[in-house]
Parts: sequence; structure tokens; C-alpha cells
Amino acid sequence: MTRFSTNEKIQAVMRYKKGSDSLKTIAKSIGVHHSVFSNWISQYEHHGEEAFKKGYTSYPAQIKLDVLNYMNEFGTSARETAAIFNIASHSTILSWQRSLELHGIDALRP
Repeated sequence: MTRFSTNEKIQAVMRYKKGSDSLKTIAKSIGVHHSVFSNWISQYEHHGEEAFKKGYTSYPAQIKLDVLNYMNEFGTSARETAAIFNIASHSTILSWQRSLELHGIDALRP
């Protein structure tokens, strides 16, 4: 998968915000699945340009638990929760959720 710079992501989101092209059209033109691009838009809406300016993040167990509790309490989807907490991929949250269900809280510790 192609890696996109912070600037490339921002430019794509701004193109969408201008309303000249649809989400799917822009996603196809830059070579990403529309769900990935939709996540960029959500992240931008919640965190602005800062959403794209972080590298790899290691999350402590308590943060993981807080994120999962938020998702359960407010009924948000994994995608929406990822955008709210500025987690790059919703699959990260789904992985935490599976680990917690299968192995308990100890599985969330690094």
C-alpha cells in the first residue's frame, strides 16, 4: 500500500471539502479505498491537520480500555471511535476488543 504524506492527505481532504468531487471519485483518483479516505475525512474533522502529523504510537492499557469503554458507552462504531481518538486504523480498536474478550485486561498490556 502506498504511504501518503501529511500534505497529500490534507490536499485530498480539502479537495473533498470544496465539494467539487465525490468521496469515491477522489479516493479512486489517489489510489485508496473509499473507506480509508472516509477515515481521513473523519480524522480531519475531529483533529484538523494534527490528525496526520503523528507517527507510530504505542498505547498504554488504560488508554485502550478507555477507548473501548467509550465505544461501548456511546455506541460508536470502531471507525468513528478511531477518528474521535485519532487512532490511525479502526482495525487497531477491533484488535483490542478481540484481545479483551478472549484474554481479559492483561491482553491489553504491552
